[in-house]
Amino acid sequence: MQNYGPMTLLTEGIKEAMSRTKLDERLIISPLLDREQQIGPGTVDLRLGTEFLEFDRSGRAILDVLNRDDSVLRRGSYERRTIVPLGGQLALHPGQFILGSTLEFISMPSDISGQVVSRSSWGRLGLLVATAVVVQPGYKGVLTLELVNTGGVPIILRPGSRVAQIQLWQSKEPASVSYAERGKYQVSVRPEPAKLAGERAEAAKLARIGSLVAHKEETSSGSGAPE
Repeated sequence: MQNYGPMTLLTEGIKEAMSRTKLDERLIISPLLDREQQIGPGTVDLRLGTEFLEFDRSGRAILDVLNRDDSVLRRGSYERRTIVPLGGQLALHPGQFILGSTLEFISMPSDISGQVVSRSSWGRLGLLVATAVVVQPGYKGVLTLELVNTGGVPIILRPGSRVAQIQLWQSKEPASVSYAERGKYQVSVRPEPAKLAGERAEAAKLARIGSLVAHKEETSSGSGAPE
């Protein structure tokens, strides 16, 4: 039976995609500090970058990213950027959530998509490195990693460590619309916070729909025939 679905890229397929002649068709994951070590049988290991985005957990009862009047969000005062150089370290405490990024810059051609997951060795320590895992065709930039310690003791993070891996799929046809045309996080060079401000109009629209539905139900329930 002929397979028309996406094809998982294994070692040779990954290397072939990285060697394509045309730059816009080439899979780029750079720098690969140890190519043979990082390209595995079906994934490419990704290293932790040097910049982190931490969030203030004190004095904040609620975070409403779709609220246009949220002054704390507009000032960005709940975020703190930290640089940890290669050779340095950062402690991630139980239950703590921070954003990091890959050391590698990634450029996805229009016929390849990916999925980022934790490396098993780190996952067994309780480290979750990617809660938003899909990498769209056409994406360019470093990947933001959502780092969570789900274990019971602090975990030491060291920039340059291979904490994640990306699995890749190649489609028979390129995407008709690539991430480069619509993506909010295109050409990222550092961990990027949530960019949900553009969805406030959608939230307002849903609120209006909810009000109309509630009004219709109220009108309907009040127009019944008397007993």
